[in-house]
Amino acid sequence: MEITATTLQDLADRYLAAWNETDPALRRRLVDASWAEDGRYTDPLVVAEGREAFDATLGAVQAQFPGLVFRMAGPVDAHHDIARFSWELGPADGEALVVGFDVLVADAEGRIAQVHGFLDKVPAA
Repeated sequence: MEITATTLQDLADRYLAAWNETDPALRRRLVDASWAEDGRYTDPLVVAEGREAFDATLGAVQAQFPGLVFRMAGPVDAHHDIARFSWELGPADGEALVVGFDVLVADAEGRIAQVHGFLDKVPAA
């Protein structure tokens, strides 16, 4: 499969859709469709290796921040098999509580092989 900027934009959109899907069965379908079986997610707070671990991470974040949604905070910048994008987490129509950016790497089949996440703004304890 040829990995293009459009492929990476779609993958980033599906990635955020998985973060926002609160139905566990539908969320898992999104993860299975978008992630390589051995995909790896890393941010300052968690390392999740494989679909099961990533899906569990999504569920834990949703439980920690109920009712909040992830949204893109600008365009997806992509080249080769790599995309980077900024995102926000907050109320659907309110100010973001958490802001960060992710670097996503696609595998040869167009699935997520790795995500490296960075947090720029987090709530005070």
